[in-house]
Amino acid sequence: MLSIISPSSEGASLLYYSLQSTVPAFGGSMFHLPILSFTPQQVASVCETLEESGDVERLGRFLWSLPVAPGAWEALNKHESVLRARAVVAFHAGNFRDLYHILENHKFTKESHGKLQAMWLEAHYQEAEKLRGRPLGPVDKYRVRKKFPLPKTIWDGEQKTHCFKERTRNLLREWYLQDPYPNPSKKRELAQATGLTPTQVGNWFKNRRQRDRAAAAKNRLQQPLALCPSERAVQACTAQPYDSKHRGLSESPTCTVASPGAGSLSSLSDRPGISACTTSPVCSENDCED
Repeated sequence: MLSIISPSSEGASLLYYSLQSTVPAFGGSMFHLPILSFTPQQVASVCETLEESGDVERLGRFLWSLPVAPGAWEALNKHESVLRARAVVAFHAGNFRDLYHILENHKFTKESHGKLQAMWLEAHYQEAEKLRGRPLGPVDKYRVRKKFPLPKTIWDGEQKTHCFKERTRNLLREWYLQDPYPNPSKKRELAQATGLTPTQVGNWFKNRRQRDRAAAAKNRLQQPLALCPSERAVQACTAQPYDSKHRGLSESPTCTVASPGAGSLSSLSDRPGISACTTSPVCSENDCED
């Protein structure tokens, strides 16, 4: 069946066969309806149109109907749109071996890297899930990425951390220091600047806030260990057992009960269980640790 999909870049109507079915030939074998004679550029235009429309099934039929002569394929494979279309069809058909062969043996431009990288990783994830018989967790996916790194043909060589490029992480950190709680408008702006989605940006900020809160809580727990010597002495004094009979503290070689004439400290000594430590409770800046 012949259908008109879209005009070519030259403005002329581009016709191609939408192969809805095959026709049985004599002896039960199958043959395809002949395809119109397209230039490689026209074939690339059709591939781009069908890929953008998301009609992978029709894209597959179109690629399958192309001539298989070695010279023709060599000319077509010079167009990245055709190679990318073949990769998309192979991925959706589950032909991961063909997908890997295409991605590993042809150099793609940076504009195609994101989509091709996603297919490379997802294909390996699916194969790993099939082998293990269960869904992969974050650690499993990390191990898959380490075992099957991105080929240089679809990767610009920049190191990634947690799936984000280093320059993206630096930009996120700069924005975080200015505002840890960005509103939806700022999230969209940052997403456009980093190439991420607003959801990815929001998740990064949420995870960063959680890590900072956990670190702050840990520091609070460790704070008594970082007290200066004078503060530890004060704690040692106030921690002595209380003697209710004498309304004071038990004898200690490090503490003395303040006398009524001890100035401002006398009011403290009048209270049960409180004494003045001989060591000054005030730390100098040089004594205390950060």
